[in-house]
Amino acid sequence: MWISLSLLCICALCSADEFRQRAEKLMKETPLIDGHNDLPWQLLLRFHNQLNKVDLNKLPDTHTNIPKLKAGLVGGQFWVAYTPCDTQYKDAVRQTLEQIDVIHRMCQKYPQTFQCVRSSSEIMTAFKNGKVASMIGIEGGHSIDSNIATLRLFYQLGVRYMTLTHSCNTPWVDNWLVDTGKDPVESNGLSNYGKKIIAEMNRLGMIIDLSHTSVKTMNDVLQVSKAPVIFSHSSAYALCNHRRNVPDDILKKVSKKNGIVMVNFYNDYVTCKTTAKLSDVADHFDYIKKVAGFQAVGFGGDYDGVSRVPAGLDDVSFYPNLVAELLRRNWTDAEVKAALGENFIRVFQQIEQVKSNSPGDDEPIPYDQVQNQCRTGYGYGDQINNGNPLVLMPAVVATVYLGYHLLM
Repeated sequence: MWISLSLLCICALCSADEFRQRAEKLMKETPLIDGHNDLPWQLLLRFHNQLNKVDLNKLPDTHTNIPKLKAGLVGGQFWVAYTPCDTQYKDAVRQTLEQIDVIHRMCQKYPQTFQCVRSSSEIMTAFKNGKVASMIGIEGGHSIDSNIATLRLFYQLGVRYMTLTHSCNTPWVDNWLVDTGKDPVESNGLSNYGKKIIAEMNRLGMIIDLSHTSVKTMNDVLQVSKAPVIFSHSSAYALCNHRRNVPDDILKKVSKKNGIVMVNFYNDYVTCKTTAKLSDVADHFDYIKKVAGFQAVGFGGDYDGVSRVPAGLDDVSFYPNLVAELLRRNWTDAEVKAALGENFIRVFQQIEQVKSNSPGDDEPIPYDQVQNQCRTGYGYGDQINNGNPLVLMPAVVATVYLGYHLLM
Protein backbone atom coordinates (compact mmCIF):
# COMPACT_ATOMS: atom_id res chain seq x y z
CA MET A 1 0.00 0.00 0.00
CA TRP A 2 2.79 2.43 0.93
CA ILE A 3 4.57 1.57 -2.31
CA SER A 4 1.42 2.35 -4.30
CA LEU A 5 0.99 5.69 -2.56
CA SER A 6 4.62 6.54 -3.24
CA LEU A 7 4.21 5.71 -6.91
CA LEU A 8 1.10 7.88 -7.10
CA CYS A 9 2.97 10.80 -5.54
CA ILE A 10 5.89 10.35 -7.94
CA CYS A 11 3.53 10.23 -10.93
CA ALA A 12 1.76 13.38 -9.73
CA LEU A 13 5.08 15.20 -9.37
CA CYS A 14 6.18 14.07 -12.83
CA SER A 15 2.88 15.25 -14.28
CA ALA A 16 3.21 18.65 -12.53
CA ASP A 17 6.75 19.03 -13.86
CA GLU A 18 5.54 18.13 -17.35
CA PHE A 19 2.84 20.84 -17.35
CA ARG A 20 5.26 23.40 -15.94
CA GLN A 21 7.84 22.57 -18.60
CA ARG A 22 5.23 22.83 -21.35
CA ALA A 23 4.09 26.17 -19.91
CA GLU A 24 7.61 27.59 -19.91
CA LYS A 25 8.21 26.38 -23.46
CA LEU A 26 5.06 28.09 -24.73
CA MET A 27 5.87 31.30 -22.83
CA LYS A 28 9.29 31.41 -24.48
CA GLU A 29 7.64 31.13 -27.90
CA THR A 30 4.73 33.54 -27.36
CA PRO A 31 4.89 36.60 -25.10
CA LEU A 32 2.66 36.63 -22.07
CA ILE A 33 1.11 40.09 -22.38
CA ASP A 34 -0.50 41.36 -19.18
CA GLY A 35 -3.10 44.08 -19.57
CA HIS A 36 -2.73 45.91 -16.27
CA ASN A 37 0.08 46.47 -13.77
CA ASP A 38 0.13 49.37 -11.27
CA LEU A 39 3.84 49.42 -10.42
CA PRO A 40 4.05 53.12 -11.48
CA TRP A 41 1.45 53.93 -8.80
CA GLN A 42 3.61 52.18 -6.21
CA LEU A 43 6.59 54.26 -7.36
CA LEU A 44 4.55 57.40 -6.71
CA LEU A 45 3.26 56.27 -3.30
CA ARG A 46 6.57 54.95 -2.02
CA PHE A 47 9.18 57.12 -3.71
CA HIS A 48 7.34 60.19 -5.07
CA ASN A 49 8.41 59.01 -8.55
CA GLN A 50 12.06 59.62 -7.69
CA LEU A 51 13.25 56.72 -9.77
CA ASN A 52 16.90 57.61 -9.12
CA LYS A 53 16.33 56.49 -5.52
CA VAL A 54 14.89 53.12 -6.52
CA ASP A 55 16.51 49.90 -7.70
CA LEU A 56 13.88 47.82 -9.48
CA ASN A 57 16.24 44.85 -9.25
CA LYS A 58 15.85 44.85 -5.46
CA LEU A 59 12.47 46.49 -4.87
CA PRO A 60 10.88 44.67 -1.88
CA ASP A 61 7.26 44.35 -0.78
CA THR A 62 5.73 44.81 -4.23
CA HIS A 63 4.18 42.28 -6.59
CA THR A 64 6.55 43.43 -9.31
CA ASN A 65 10.27 43.89 -9.70
CA ILE A 66 12.77 42.88 -12.38
CA PRO A 67 13.75 39.45 -10.97
CA LYS A 68 10.06 38.57 -10.48
CA LEU A 69 9.22 39.63 -14.05
CA LYS A 70 12.01 37.44 -15.39
CA ALA A 71 11.00 34.48 -13.25
CA GLY A 72 7.40 34.95 -14.42
CA LEU A 73 8.48 34.99 -18.08
CA VAL A 74 6.47 38.18 -18.67
CA GLY A 75 6.88 39.16 -22.31
CA GLY A 76 4.70 42.27 -22.54
CA GLN A 77 3.21 44.59 -19.96
CA PHE A 78 0.80 47.50 -19.91
CA TRP A 79 2.13 49.81 -17.21
CA VAL A 80 -0.70 51.99 -15.94
CA ALA A 81 -0.47 55.76 -15.64
CA TYR A 82 -3.11 56.07 -12.93
CA THR A 83 -4.30 59.03 -10.94
CA PRO A 84 -7.21 58.79 -8.46
CA CYS A 85 -10.69 60.15 -9.02
CA ASP A 86 -10.18 62.93 -6.48
CA THR A 87 -7.83 64.62 -8.97
CA GLN A 88 -10.74 65.11 -11.38
CA TYR A 89 -11.37 68.82 -12.10
CA LYS A 90 -8.08 69.59 -10.34
CA ASP A 91 -4.65 68.30 -11.41
CA ALA A 92 -5.55 65.02 -13.12
CA VAL A 93 -3.76 65.88 -16.36
CA ARG A 94 -0.53 66.85 -14.60
CA GLN A 95 -0.63 63.78 -12.35
CA THR A 96 -1.17 61.53 -15.38
CA LEU A 97 1.71 63.18 -17.23
CA GLU A 98 4.01 62.45 -14.29
CA GLN A 99 2.99 58.78 -14.34
CA ILE A 100 3.60 58.58 -18.10
CA ASP A 101 7.00 60.15 -17.48
CA VAL A 102 8.00 57.58 -14.85
CA ILE A 103 7.12 54.74 -17.23
CA HIS A 104 9.35 56.24 -19.93
CA ARG A 105 12.12 56.63 -17.37
CA MET A 106 11.78 52.97 -16.38
CA CYS A 107 12.57 52.04 -19.99
CA GLN A 108 15.49 54.48 -20.05
CA LYS A 109 17.00 53.37 -16.74
CA TYR A 110 16.68 49.62 -17.40
CA PRO A 111 17.15 49.21 -21.18
CA GLN A 112 18.32 45.61 -20.75
CA THR A 113 14.92 44.71 -19.26
CA PHE A 114 12.29 47.10 -20.65
CA GLN A 115 11.64 48.32 -24.17
CA CYS A 116 8.90 50.93 -24.53
CA VAL A 117 6.80 50.08 -27.58
CA ARG A 118 3.96 51.84 -29.39
CA SER A 119 2.71 49.32 -31.97
CA SER A 120 1.74 45.68 -32.30
CA SER A 121 4.79 44.90 -34.43
CA GLU A 122 7.15 46.40 -31.84
CA ILE A 123 5.84 43.95 -29.21
CA MET A 124 7.33 40.98 -31.03
CA THR A 125 10.55 42.87 -31.76
CA ALA A 126 11.03 43.57 -28.05
CA PHE A 127 10.13 39.98 -27.15
CA LYS A 128 12.65 38.55 -29.61
CA ASN A 129 15.26 40.87 -28.08
CA GLY A 130 14.57 39.38 -24.66
CA LYS A 131 12.92 42.56 -23.33
CA VAL A 132 9.58 43.17 -21.62
CA ALA A 133 7.55 45.01 -24.28
CA SER A 134 6.38 47.98 -22.21
CA MET A 135 3.19 49.80 -23.13
CA ILE A 136 1.31 52.62 -21.42
CA GLY A 137 -2.35 52.71 -20.45
CA ILE A 138 -4.19 55.47 -18.63
CA GLU A 139 -6.85 54.39 -16.14
CA GLY A 140 -9.86 56.66 -16.12
CA GLY A 141 -11.26 59.20 -18.56
CA HIS A 142 -10.90 61.88 -15.89
CA SER A 143 -7.21 61.92 -16.88
CA ILE A 144 -8.01 63.82 -20.11
CA ASP A 145 -10.18 66.45 -18.37
CA SER A 146 -12.95 66.02 -20.96
CA ASN A 147 -10.63 67.27 -23.69
CA ILE A 148 -9.96 65.58 -27.04
CA ALA A 149 -6.73 67.53 -27.55
CA THR A 150 -5.36 66.06 -24.31
CA LEU A 151 -6.31 62.59 -25.54
CA ARG A 152 -4.36 63.19 -28.76
CA LEU A 153 -1.32 64.44 -26.88
CA PHE A 154 -1.37 61.40 -24.60
CA TYR A 155 -1.37 59.21 -27.70
CA GLN A 156 1.69 61.10 -29.01
CA LEU A 157 3.40 60.38 -25.67
CA GLY A 158 2.92 56.65 -26.20
CA VAL A 159 -0.39 55.93 -24.45
CA ARG A 160 -2.07 53.03 -26.23
CA TYR A 161 -5.18 52.41 -24.18
CA MET A 162 -7.53 54.45 -22.05
CA THR A 163 -9.83 52.91 -19.47
CA LEU A 164 -12.91 55.08 -20.00
CA THR A 165 -13.70 55.39 -16.29
CA HIS A 166 -12.17 54.51 -12.98
CA SER A 167 -14.53 54.48 -9.98
CA CYS A 168 -16.17 57.81 -10.80
CA ASN A 169 -18.28 59.29 -13.56
CA THR A 170 -16.82 61.86 -15.89
CA PRO A 171 -18.99 64.48 -17.60
CA TRP A 172 -19.28 62.16 -20.62
CA VAL A 173 -19.38 58.54 -19.37
CA ASP A 174 -20.75 56.49 -16.45
CA ASN A 175 -18.68 54.16 -14.27
CA TRP A 176 -19.45 50.75 -12.74
CA LEU A 177 -20.67 52.18 -9.41
CA VAL A 178 -23.79 53.38 -11.25
CA ASP A 179 -24.85 49.72 -11.45
CA THR A 180 -24.55 49.36 -7.67
CA GLY A 181 -26.59 52.50 -6.96
CA LYS A 182 -23.64 54.17 -5.22
CA ASP A 183 -23.19 56.70 -8.05
CA PRO A 184 -26.00 58.44 -9.94
CA VAL A 185 -26.65 57.92 -13.63
CA GLU A 186 -25.30 61.03 -15.35
CA SER A 187 -24.66 60.22 -19.01
CA ASN A 188 -26.78 57.06 -19.25
CA GLY A 189 -23.73 55.27 -20.57
CA LEU A 190 -21.99 57.43 -23.15
CA SER A 191 -23.04 61.04 -23.70
CA ASN A 192 -22.90 62.58 -27.16
CA TYR A 193 -19.44 63.92 -26.31
CA GLY A 194 -18.49 60.45 -25.07
CA LYS A 195 -19.30 59.12 -28.51
CA LYS A 196 -16.93 61.72 -29.95
CA ILE A 197 -14.22 60.44 -27.62
CA ILE A 198 -14.78 56.88 -28.88
CA ALA A 199 -14.62 58.05 -32.50
CA GLU A 200 -11.36 59.89 -31.81
CA MET A 201 -9.84 56.84 -30.10
CA ASN A 202 -10.75 54.79 -33.19
CA ARG A 203 -9.19 57.43 -35.44
CA LEU A 204 -5.99 57.52 -33.41
CA GLY A 205 -5.70 53.75 -33.11
CA MET A 206 -6.00 53.89 -29.32
CA ILE A 207 -7.39 50.84 -27.55
CA ILE A 208 -10.70 51.31 -25.71
CA ASP A 209 -10.70 49.64 -22.28
CA LEU A 210 -14.10 48.94 -20.69
CA SER A 211 -12.96 47.78 -17.25
CA HIS A 212 -14.59 49.96 -14.55
CA THR A 213 -17.48 51.03 -16.81
CA SER A 214 -21.22 50.58 -16.30
CA VAL A 215 -23.05 47.92 -18.30
CA LYS A 216 -24.87 50.63 -20.26
CA THR A 217 -21.49 52.16 -21.13
CA MET A 218 -20.22 48.76 -22.24
CA ASN A 219 -23.21 48.31 -24.54
CA ASP A 220 -22.96 51.84 -25.95
CA VAL A 221 -19.27 51.47 -26.75
CA LEU A 222 -19.70 48.04 -28.32
CA GLN A 223 -22.34 49.56 -30.59
CA VAL A 224 -20.45 52.77 -31.46
CA SER A 225 -16.84 51.66 -31.78
CA LYS A 226 -15.55 50.66 -35.20
CA ALA A 227 -12.72 48.69 -33.59
CA PRO A 228 -12.52 45.80 -31.11
CA VAL A 229 -12.40 46.66 -27.41
CA ILE A 230 -10.70 45.14 -24.37
CA PHE A 231 -11.34 44.69 -20.69
CA SER A 232 -7.80 45.13 -19.37
CA HIS A 233 -8.48 43.72 -15.89
CA SER A 234 -11.92 42.20 -15.35
CA SER A 235 -13.29 38.71 -14.70
CA ALA A 236 -16.52 36.77 -15.29
CA TYR A 237 -19.63 38.07 -13.55
CA ALA A 238 -21.30 34.64 -13.59
CA LEU A 239 -18.59 33.26 -11.29
CA CYS A 240 -18.41 36.31 -9.02
CA ASN A 241 -21.35 38.69 -9.06
CA HIS A 242 -19.28 41.83 -8.68
CA ARG A 243 -20.11 44.81 -10.92
CA ARG A 244 -16.46 45.13 -11.90
CA ASN A 245 -16.85 41.86 -13.77
CA VAL A 246 -18.27 41.13 -17.23
CA PRO A 247 -21.77 39.63 -17.62
CA ASP A 248 -22.43 36.86 -20.13
CA ASP A 249 -24.26 38.98 -22.70
CA ILE A 250 -21.33 41.39 -22.82
CA LEU A 251 -18.85 38.50 -23.10
CA LYS A 252 -20.71 37.33 -26.18
CA LYS A 253 -20.75 40.82 -27.70
CA VAL A 254 -17.03 41.27 -27.02
CA SER A 255 -16.40 38.01 -28.83
CA LYS A 256 -18.46 39.11 -31.84
CA LYS A 257 -16.50 42.37 -31.84
CA ASN A 258 -13.23 40.35 -31.87
CA GLY A 259 -12.23 41.85 -28.51
CA ILE A 260 -10.80 40.26 -25.36
CA VAL A 261 -11.35 40.08 -21.60
CA MET A 262 -8.07 40.00 -19.65
CA VAL A 263 -8.73 38.15 -16.38
CA ASN A 264 -8.24 40.07 -13.12
CA PHE A 265 -6.58 38.37 -10.13
CA TYR A 266 -8.05 40.51 -7.32
CA ASN A 267 -9.62 38.09 -4.83
CA ASP A 268 -12.77 40.20 -4.48
CA TYR A 269 -13.41 39.91 -8.25
CA VAL A 270 -12.37 36.25 -8.45
CA THR A 271 -14.42 34.68 -5.64
CA CYS A 272 -16.31 37.69 -4.23
CA LYS A 273 -14.45 36.91 -1.00
CA THR A 274 -11.23 38.12 0.56
CA THR A 275 -9.56 34.79 -0.18
CA ALA A 276 -8.98 32.94 -3.44
CA LYS A 277 -6.57 30.47 -4.97
CA LEU A 278 -4.94 29.94 -8.35
CA SER A 279 -7.54 27.38 -9.43
CA ASP A 280 -10.30 29.97 -8.89
CA VAL A 281 -8.60 32.26 -11.41
CA ALA A 282 -8.28 29.36 -13.85
CA ASP A 283 -12.05 28.87 -13.47
CA HIS A 284 -12.55 32.36 -14.93
CA PHE A 285 -10.32 31.50 -17.89
CA ASP A 286 -12.35 28.32 -18.45
CA TYR A 287 -15.64 30.17 -18.19
CA ILE A 288 -14.76 32.99 -20.57
CA LYS A 289 -13.41 30.42 -23.00
CA LYS A 290 -16.71 28.50 -22.78
CA VAL A 291 -18.94 31.55 -23.29
CA ALA A 292 -16.88 33.72 -25.65
CA GLY A 293 -14.25 31.35 -27.07
CA PHE A 294 -10.53 31.03 -26.44
CA GLN A 295 -9.94 33.95 -28.83
CA ALA A 296 -11.57 36.29 -26.29
CA VAL A 297 -9.42 35.71 -23.20
CA GLY A 298 -6.17 37.15 -21.86
CA PHE A 299 -4.23 37.99 -18.68
CA GLY A 300 -4.90 41.16 -16.67
CA GLY A 301 -3.44 40.52 -13.22
CA ASP A 302 -3.85 44.00 -11.68
CA TYR A 303 -0.67 43.41 -9.68
CA ASP A 304 0.44 46.26 -7.42
CA GLY A 305 -2.99 47.81 -7.76
CA VAL A 306 -4.82 45.46 -5.40
CA SER A 307 -4.38 44.46 -1.78
CA ARG A 308 -5.25 40.77 -2.11
CA VAL A 309 -4.20 38.19 -4.70
CA PRO A 310 -4.90 34.45 -4.81
CA ALA A 311 -2.74 31.86 -3.09
CA GLY A 312 -0.41 30.52 -5.73
CA LEU A 313 -0.41 33.79 -7.65
CA ASP A 314 1.45 35.79 -5.03
CA ASP A 315 3.28 38.03 -7.53
CA VAL A 316 4.23 38.25 -11.21
CA SER A 317 6.76 35.43 -10.86
CA PHE A 318 3.88 32.92 -10.51
CA TYR A 319 2.48 33.32 -14.04
CA PRO A 320 3.95 30.00 -15.29
CA ASN A 321 1.98 28.17 -12.59
CA LEU A 322 -1.29 29.54 -13.96
CA VAL A 323 -0.33 28.64 -17.52
CA ALA A 324 0.54 25.12 -16.33
CA GLU A 325 -2.89 24.88 -14.67
CA LEU A 326 -4.61 25.74 -17.96
CA LEU A 327 -2.62 22.99 -19.69
CA ARG A 328 -3.60 20.62 -16.89
CA ARG A 329 -7.21 21.47 -17.71
CA ASN A 330 -6.72 20.29 -21.27
CA TRP A 331 -6.20 23.64 -22.93
CA THR A 332 -4.36 22.99 -26.16
CA ASP A 333 -1.04 24.62 -26.94
CA ALA A 334 -2.78 26.77 -29.56
CA GLU A 335 -5.41 27.94 -27.05
CA VAL A 336 -2.78 28.76 -24.44
CA LYS A 337 -0.65 30.72 -26.92
CA ALA A 338 -3.75 32.67 -27.95
CA ALA A 339 -4.48 33.61 -24.34
CA LEU A 340 -0.82 34.42 -23.62
CA GLY A 341 -0.49 37.12 -26.24
CA GLU A 342 -1.76 36.23 -29.68
CA ASN A 343 -5.31 37.38 -28.87
CA PHE A 344 -4.13 40.77 -27.68
CA ILE A 345 -1.77 41.28 -30.63
CA ARG A 346 -4.64 40.44 -33.02
CA VAL A 347 -6.88 42.99 -31.31
CA PHE A 348 -4.15 45.63 -31.39
CA GLN A 349 -3.55 44.99 -35.10
CA GLN A 350 -7.25 45.35 -35.90
CA ILE A 351 -7.39 48.61 -33.96
CA GLU A 352 -4.38 49.88 -35.90
CA GLN A 353 -6.17 48.99 -39.14
CA VAL A 354 -9.15 51.16 -38.17
CA LYS A 355 -6.75 54.06 -37.54
CA SER A 356 -7.33 56.97 -39.92
CA ASN A 357 -5.48 60.06 -41.13
CA SER A 358 -8.73 62.02 -41.38
CA PRO A 359 -8.91 65.27 -39.38
CA GLY A 360 -9.68 64.80 -35.71
CA ASP A 361 -12.68 66.32 -33.94
CA ASP A 362 -11.87 69.68 -32.36
CA GLU A 363 -15.26 70.69 -30.95
CA PRO A 364 -15.02 71.12 -27.16
CA ILE A 365 -17.43 69.59 -24.69
CA PRO A 366 -20.29 72.01 -23.91
CA TYR A 367 -19.07 74.40 -21.24
CA ASP A 368 -22.10 73.93 -19.01
CA GLN A 369 -21.18 70.23 -18.69
CA VAL A 370 -17.74 70.97 -17.22
CA GLN A 371 -18.07 74.42 -15.68
CA ASN A 372 -16.61 74.65 -12.18
CA GLN A 373 -14.43 76.99 -10.14
CA CYS A 374 -11.24 75.22 -11.26
CA ARG A 375 -11.94 75.64 -14.98
CA THR A 376 -11.83 78.72 -17.19
CA GLY A 377 -13.83 79.23 -20.36
CA TYR A 378 -11.02 80.00 -22.80
CA GLY A 379 -11.64 78.48 -26.21
CA TYR A 380 -15.42 78.74 -26.17
CA GLY A 381 -17.26 80.86 -28.72
CA ASP A 382 -18.82 83.22 -26.21
CA GLN A 383 -15.51 83.45 -24.28
CA ILE A 384 -16.93 82.96 -20.84
CA ASN A 385 -14.76 82.58 -17.77
CA ASN A 386 -16.54 81.17 -14.74
CA GLY A 387 -19.74 82.76 -16.00
CA ASN A 388 -18.18 86.16 -16.78
CA PRO A 389 -17.45 87.47 -20.28
CA LEU A 390 -13.74 87.71 -21.05
CA VAL A 391 -13.00 91.36 -21.90
CA LEU A 392 -9.82 93.41 -22.20
CA MET A 393 -9.54 96.01 -19.47
CA PRO A 394 -9.19 99.66 -20.67
CA ALA A 395 -5.59 99.88 -19.41
CA VAL A 396 -4.67 96.79 -21.45
CA VAL A 397 -6.33 98.23 -24.56
CA ALA A 398 -4.50 101.54 -24.11
CA THR A 399 -1.14 99.83 -23.63
CA VAL A 400 -1.56 97.72 -26.76
CA TYR A 401 -2.68 100.78 -28.77
CA LEU A 402 0.27 102.91 -27.57
CA GLY A 403 2.78 100.13 -28.22
CA TYR A 404 1.50 99.63 -31.73
CA HIS A 405 1.86 103.32 -32.62
CA LEU A 406 5.34 103.58 -31.11
CA LEU A 407 6.45 100.82 -33.43
CA MET A 408 5.03 102.49 -36.52
